[in-house]
Amino acid sequence: MTEKPHKSGFVNIIGNPNVGKSTMMNALVGEKLSIITSKAQTTRHRIMGIVNGDDFQIVYSDTPGILTPKYKLQESMMVFVDMALTDADVLIYVTDVTEKNQPVNNYIEKIRSSGVPVLIVVNKVDLSNQEELDAIAGRWEKIFPGSPLIPISALLGFNLNILLNAVLSMLPEGPPYFPKDQLTDKYERFFASEIIREKILLNYQKEIPYSVETEIESFTEEPKLYSIRAVVHVVRESQKGIIIGHKGAKLKKVGTEARKDMEDFFGKKVFLELYVKVSKDWREKPLMLRRFGYR
Repeated sequence: MTEKPHKSGFVNIIGNPNVGKSTMMNALVGEKLSIITSKAQTTRHRIMGIVNGDDFQIVYSDTPGILTPKYKLQESMMVFVDMALTDADVLIYVTDVTEKNQPVNNYIEKIRSSGVPVLIVVNKVDLSNQEELDAIAGRWEKIFPGSPLIPISALLGFNLNILLNAVLSMLPEGPPYFPKDQLTDKYERFFASEIIREKILLNYQKEIPYSVETEIESFTEEPKLYSIRAVVHVVRESQKGIIIGHKGAKLKKVGTEARKDMEDFFGKKVFLELYVKVSKDWREKPLMLRRFGYR
């Protein structure tokens, strides 16, 4: 009996903010690699999640939501989206049932001209019905004629097996790009930083989460624990007080929640120190953006 040829490729996930791209990738990979909140622009970086089988390797990429940049940080975020068009073997364009009345953004033309095969995923179908889905499918057939369309619920895991099979059918033959036991392209420091940022997104309102960047100053692996020192950068002095809270209560809550998640993620005890620093206009400073891992 002849062996099946090995397939491998980069499957890049793009779409507007808040359609469930991160939830979907985490579900496909089986690990929480991208942070998830109900706020838009939660994902700032491009994060890879690698799924391996005996005869395939899928390298998924979660990307920031498509937006019109208002400052340099958002310009850097859109660089990650543009990159996703240049190195994809397959593009998954994620929309959801609540987007049906929105105009299709001008990024569609960029996707078309990339020449990359596109798979349309309509997320959150648990909030819809068959009649609405048929109407959505009709609209997307006009935008990407002939592209497969798969309705899913990333949150409930509905149709993810069908999505996986569709991806595999579009994947080119080739050897794996990464070792078969590798889960992601990111280091532990990155995930520690993202876990802290997720807790800030969940615990603070309005502009605060969008003015914050987290930086791991030191990450030491000891025999029985990780010792982590992290800095929360804010734009203004007034935000520093809000982050810290009365007698440090808010920052302590963020630290406790982040430490628990880190211990679950790393499978090891964590000692976490958190500090807050005012870094005026960091979102507009190319040097600081590069230091934080943006381009």
